[in-house]
Amino acid sequence: MTQPMGILERRRIEAEILKPVYEEMVARFGEAAAQEALNAAITRAAMTAAAGFAKAEPNGTSLQSFADLMPLWQKDDALRMEVQRQDATHYDFNVTRCRYAEMYREMGLGAIGHLLSCNRDGAFCEGYDPKLKMTRTQTIMQGASHCDFRYTYEE
Repeated sequence: MTQPMGILERRRIEAEILKPVYEEMVARFGEAAAQEALNAAITRAAMTAAAGFAKAEPNGTSLQSFADLMPLWQKDDALRMEVQRQDATHYDFNVTRCRYAEMYREMGLGAIGHLLSCNRDGAFCEGYDPKLKMTRTQTIMQGASHCDFRYTYEE
């Protein structure tokens, strides 16, 4: 039986495809328009993917079912996390190492890494379950020492 592809590897493949597309959009339309289009497309893709995950939940979505998805994002040591709080209504953690950020920088995509990865997070919540809310004040991708993810589940 094959293991599902981790999200890090999926993002690397996507970035290899998107890099020349993004570069062409910048050349034709300018950086601001290219980033706006990329952000819109990736946000839509994140919501669609999340809806697929939600649909596959046999008992419906919850904060726990969401937390149970995290190994996909962590696979291949992609994220090092320190859980701060986890209960029925809160899932708070800090990411202390982000190989997504490292990978995008190595690929020359550090300036848009937040569009390729970080900006998906809030959209994913919305697509997965509208009761799931995320706040984050900083990311490694944009230079912070850690990412501070705070999820709440509102009944």
